[in-house]
Amino acid sequence: MPKIVDPQQRRRAVADAVYAVVARDGLEAATLRNVADEAGLAVGSVRHYFTDHDELMIFAVQELGRRVGERIWAHAQRLLGPSSGSRKDRRRRTEELLAEFLPLDDARRDEVILRHTFTTAARARPQLLSHAEAIQQTLDGLVHRTVQSAQAAGGLPVDFDVELESVRLRALLDGLGLQAAMFPQRFPPDLLRDVLRRHLDSLVAAPVSRVSPSNRRTVPEAH
Repeated sequence: MPKIVDPQQRRRAVADAVYAVVARDGLEAATLRNVADEAGLAVGSVRHYFTDHDELMIFAVQELGRRVGERIWAHAQRLLGPSSGSRKDRRRRTEELLAEFLPLDDARRDEVILRHTFTTAARARPQLLSHAEAIQQTLDGLVHRTVQSAQAAGGLPVDFDVELESVRLRALLDGLGLQAAMFPQRFPPDLLRDVLRRHLDSLVAAPVSRVSPSNRRTVPEAH
């Protein structure tokens, strides 16, 4: 009796092969043949699920965004839900949520590398641009909602500049994550957590910075 293959499961397995090749050898190495070899499939089997290389890359970016979003949203729901606990609990959950943006283990390090690789590649590959942007907008929106939620819970001043500080926090996470992914020996997990914790402390302790609404960049919220 022939084995029944779930098409979506097989497509995701091929995406896993793309990620392995890209994380190890770079995006240019992710040819259909190399991806097929990594997945243990014939090239024809890969073509059965993806008509060409562009379709494969688009799916890989979409799938990466789905996985990143689902994992981080699991933390966000605990933080942003109606029963989020005491202020101390909220602070701990906030750190846990934002730490998901950082390469604290091999899996998250590969994820950071993949996000930056696909985002950089999208500059020269227009077919990837909207999908790479969607990942960034999801992450931007999660940071914005986290800061907004902290203000609503009384952890930040009422006139705290949520939009400006959301952009600053997102830039910190993105820059720190990339540096740590590239140079893990210089940026061990404990250091990453300490930097994040120090920044969150500064949001509470520093004077409020105000920006005119007319000069403010709008940060998209997560959906």
